[in-house]
Amino acid sequence: MRITVPDRPVGRLTDAWRRCVGTGRFELALRRDHQDSLALVQRDIGFRHIRGHGLLSDGVGVHRPYEHRGTRRVHHNFTYVDQVVDAYLGLGIRPFVELGFMPSALASGDQTVFWWRGNVTPPRSWSQWADLVRATVAHLVDRYGLDEVRGWPIEVWNEPNLTAFWQDADRDAYHRLYEVTAHAVKEVDAGLQVGGPAISPGADDWLTRFAEFVTDHDVPVDFVSRHAYTSGPAQHVPFGTHQTLAPATELLAQFAAPRRHLAGTALAQLPVHITEFNSSYRPDNPVHDTAFHAAYLAPVLAGGGELVDSFSYWTFSDMFEEEGVPTALFHGGFGLLTHRQIKKPAYHLYAFMARLGDEVLARGPDHLVTRHPDGRVAVLAWAPVDVTGRDPVPERHTLALAVPLGPPGVTSAFLLRSSVDEEAGNAHAAWARMGRPRSPLPRQLDALREAAEPARTHRALPVTAGRVELDLTLARHEVTLVELSPVHDETPPWWDDTRLLGLPAPEQP
Repeated sequence: MRITVPDRPVGRLTDAWRRCVGTGRFELALRRDHQDSLALVQRDIGFRHIRGHGLLSDGVGVHRPYEHRGTRRVHHNFTYVDQVVDAYLGLGIRPFVELGFMPSALASGDQTVFWWRGNVTPPRSWSQWADLVRATVAHLVDRYGLDEVRGWPIEVWNEPNLTAFWQDADRDAYHRLYEVTAHAVKEVDAGLQVGGPAISPGADDWLTRFAEFVTDHDVPVDFVSRHAYTSGPAQHVPFGTHQTLAPATELLAQFAAPRRHLAGTALAQLPVHITEFNSSYRPDNPVHDTAFHAAYLAPVLAGGGELVDSFSYWTFSDMFEEEGVPTALFHGGFGLLTHRQIKKPAYHLYAFMARLGDEVLARGPDHLVTRHPDGRVAVLAWAPVDVTGRDPVPERHTLALAVPLGPPGVTSAFLLRSSVDEEAGNAHAAWARMGRPRSPLPRQLDALREAAEPARTHRALPVTAGRVELDLTLARHEVTLVELSPVHDETPPWWDDTRLLGLPAPEQP
């Protein structure tokens, strides 16, 4: 059945899908290859903010205690912070500041997370923690300007509901951390944005308790944050992980959870940021590298902006070290950081989103139709996926649309189609067919980079009564972008393609 796309917009496509992206460990941005990869992401996609762990951890070196004349003092050192933030701003992206983890010299315990040992215990001195927060935020304001930093959300900690990220997952201790931190931020400037609690899935009761606490104690809060993942328990293999997945609709349900739980509270109208989301939270899960993953996430990117103010893909880069230095060619993020930025299907999904228009003409379970201000129409379509692995989806998925395309009098449309699937735009499949080389040779890297490019086709379609009949057949796990532009024929009257080989001109009647 052909779907008739309305000519009048039904809404607008928000930029929630690219308001933020994750980066892993903060100081990775000191690396040239990380910056080069982010530059590519910004050229093709253009994220607004970037969020990572460990701004205050030992590896960044902000908190530097010392003794002088028998007195313990603290020097706040921002050498690495400045280099990273300068690099971000130079690439047109701004920090989404995550305050954590605890400097070891200020920590009350020795519990850490990840191989780089981010300390996850409360401070042994709340006043020194407040000093550290104030000094850090004040430095950012001094260096980058108040108007600029007021646009950078400041989030307090990461997933405190998990014992791995906050000692004993102690909610009361987190509330105290949030209270001290939020007041310290506001002491620098009342217009700065601060929020939390940055919880992981399965702990939405923290949202209501957080709302109660900040309301009862008159603690400032400007936004609410949560994370969203749909993967089950890790099934470990050497240097890798496999997990079950819930349907992608569960991600959208998690996006909707904060506003549902906060309804009727003082925080009900605050912005909601999903500061991490993905299928799997594990960087060593190979599902991130597949065409399946792009088709799985497509309805989330198409619809997530209706539910939240931002949702941040975790992470953009394969240099993602939560489970140690990456040991596989493909690893966790959008693209392969250290091997010439080989792009993955999920990368192309985001790049396709960046080419959609602002006006939404139609939404469906397998498509999103948008229009640009100049009249061009862009259609994002995706094939269904099966998360069980037991009910294979059809090898072909069809979609028929009647798309409006003006202005009046146009009789032809130019169609440009870009696609990724199990074959096209799939460097992971090419790598597997190469025998999964651990250290690809330069010629193999060149081949992988070429295999990572989407398939592109073009053709002319008739425009009848202001509409184009668009018939799409999508391959298994395909995500496709179709761009339709009205044709204004400027062919000169003497042009004749039949004479390309020097044939004589046809006789005139």
